Amino acid sequence: MENLTSVQGHIIDIYQRKIYKGEINIQDGKILSVVPKDDVEDQFILPGFIDAHIHIESSMVTPYEFAKIALGHGTVATVSDPHEIANVCGMEGVRFMIENAANAGLKFFFGAPSCVPATSFEHAGAVLGPEDVEALMASDDIWYLSEMMNYPGVLNDDPSVLAKINSAKKHNKPVDGHAPGLMGDAAARYISRGITTDHECYTLAEALNKLKYGMKIIIREGSAAKNFEALHTLIQSHPEQVMLCSDDKHPDDLIIGHINLLVKRALSLGYDLFDILQIACINPVQHYQLPVGTLRPGDNADFIIINDTKDWNITHTFINGHPYFQKGKSLLQERKGTLINHFRREKQITPDALQISDRGSAFPVIDAIDGSLITEKSWASLPTEDGYVLSDPTCDVLKICVVNRYAADAPPALGFIRHFGLKGCAIASTVAHDSHNIIAVGDNDELICRAINMLIASKGGLSAVTHDNEKQISLPIAGLMSDRSADEIGLSYSQISEFVKSCGCKLHAPYMTLSFMALLVIPKIKISDMGMFDAEEFRFYD
Repeated sequence: MENLTSVQGHIIDIYQRKIYKGEINIQDGKILSVVPKDDVEDQFILPGFIDAHIHIESSMVTPYEFAKIALGHGTVATVSDPHEIANVCGMEGVRFMIENAANAGLKFFFGAPSCVPATSFEHAGAVLGPEDVEALMASDDIWYLSEMMNYPGVLNDDPSVLAKINSAKKHNKPVDGHAPGLMGDAAARYISRGITTDHECYTLAEALNKLKYGMKIIIREGSAAKNFEALHTLIQSHPEQVMLCSDDKHPDDLIIGHINLLVKRALSLGYDLFDILQIACINPVQHYQLPVGTLRPGDNADFIIINDTKDWNITHTFINGHPYFQKGKSLLQERKGTLINHFRREKQITPDALQISDRGSAFPVIDAIDGSLITEKSWASLPTEDGYVLSDPTCDVLKICVVNRYAADAPPALGFIRHFGLKGCAIASTVAHDSHNIIAVGDNDELICRAINMLIASKGGLSAVTHDNEKQISLPIAGLMSDRSADEIGLSYSQISEFVKSCGCKLHAPYMTLSFMALLVIPKIKISDMGMFDAEEFRFYD
């Protein structure tokens, strides 16, 4: 099939909602015709899957390496928000993603990051103002305004926020939303500003409320945030207003599967095949006006071939008529990219910098929730020693800290967190949404220091230490991504995750959960490099 001009099989026509035997004729990368044919190969041909909202950086590999794996899962395109690397490296980071994604087969459609930094309550590596967003929106490489996380700014008519939204409108490009828990009149006002999607709904009631006001809902199932179970009935009730996404997909999970897993899961629940494929293959193309083919004459020849509609094993993935995945093998060549970073921290941490003075009262505690970006908040009276407050592993209350990576020497912000379960262990990461400072948690100050200092020395990555062992993954690209293959980084990530779990952590994805503990725009309580933060009232705790 390398010199493909036609392909035949059972064609899954999503528009006509039928499956028939036929032949697809291709010329110059486009579909010339689709014609019925009686005697065909025993295979099924359909449009490829689209991830409607993802941060490629969370896979810890470059777009090119991401493509090698995702193409094998039948993904032909992603709607990609590069705000992770933009928060570290600014415009240079956005350009890096676009350039690295070139000639990767898979079609990456990048947005202009709307919130760099995400809030004013943390230190990030860059600022993208309205002028920067306008410059990006004017580019043919940018397809939409990425998730508008600053919903208070939208509701309060912040001039900078509205300027960014108006820039997208000026260039006739859609605006993605991000407003977890927003309901009623507030949601209606947010949507009325021109915001068209939200991937943050975590209850069915919230999703239905936003749908009522004309917003489209993207059902998310990532490595940490999992909302499919809560929202899957929308597949039947609102198939024309729903899309699928992973948002953040760590490398070990990416190797297992992508949007194809959600398609199979929806089928197992008994939902209509054509409704599912409308959501997974067609809706993102129509909403974002993407040049991705959907098996119609005149379309780009983007499609996948599966063995049957029971197992859904992808045997081939074609982009513009060219095979990029074939019978279990990626056809992309090996390629090395450039490295960029922004890491200024020089001074290492000492245990005395992690001491918290006893104030004679209870402390606020982040209650992490497995499979959710939302946290709960509680208060704890903790043991003390020599006038300092200690972690309490017996109650699973551990110390958490964030260190500014963009300053040579800045004091760490300190707090407490529950549900990590670590015993005799500390972990640290420079993947800490969205500013990507160093974040660490552990039950021992000395171990926390070791975990942090390993990352200061390597200028980014993941680390885990015990009293007699240590593991590390270097992420030389912005402290977010590796320059290795997805298979290599996936194996390393699985190994360090299992190491952490062997130390008492019961979370499905310890590092992914940790990374969101600094995301101040998600309720209810988080921590930045400036302190413990009430994410409902948008203020620091004393």
